[in-house]
Amino acid sequence: MQIRGPKIVAIGGGTGLSTMLRGLKEYTTNITAIVTVADDGGGSGKLRRTLGMLPPGDIRNCLVALAHTEPLMEELMQYRFTEGELKGQSFGNLL
Repeated sequence: MQIRGPKIVAIGGGTGLSTMLRGLKEYTTNITAIVTVADDGGGSGKLRRTLGMLPPGDIRNCLVALAHTEPLMEELMQYRFTEGELKGQSFGNLL
């Protein structure tokens, strides 16, 4: 892949950052994202409470937004387990 466009650093979290990154990648491949991680709900919150890890949900969404094969990457990263101990967790949170 050829590097093109201006260098951009984006700072934020939530759905806003991933939405902005999705648009920016149309104009440049020189993107750095600094993702805040404060989510405490859903699967991310459960991982935060039980494993003491930073909640990965917003990072997962930014990785999907920056992917060159976004629909395929989104399908993989957003896949949620339907049974067992991982029920309700997304593959991307565990990756």
